[in-house]
Amino acid sequence: MANLETSLKECLSSIDGATAVALVDYTSGMSLGTLGGGKDFNLEIAAAGNTDVVRSKLRTMEHLGLKDEIEDILITLSTQYHMIRLLKGRGGNGLFLYLVLDANRANLAMARHQLRRVENELEV
Repeated sequence: MANLETSLKECLSSIDGATAVALVDYTSGMSLGTLGGGKDFNLEIAAAGNTDVVRSKLRTMEHLGLKDEIEDILITLSTQYHMIRLLKGRGGNGLFLYLVLDANRANLAMARHQLRRVENELEV
């Protein structure tokens, strides 16, 4: 099992095109840990804002009576991909991993696979 800091570093070092990553509590909008971002990309604001995306999708699924679980939410911009992966398992309830990728360098299928691996190894 990996701790949070190790898991965030693993995301940035092993996922091609990764530029920022955060572990976020979508009930409060607070980041439990962040890595990356910079002066041109405020990761704290982006992570907090994406809690609204997660809450909205969960609410919509509830209204539709869907009994399924969200694995990933993908937002594609012209230069970036934003991937949201809701955590399952030990202590992950109410948390998601938020990964920002450079669209020119990322492989979405591999990023999704590697983010799932990081999730499985993360101990919250």
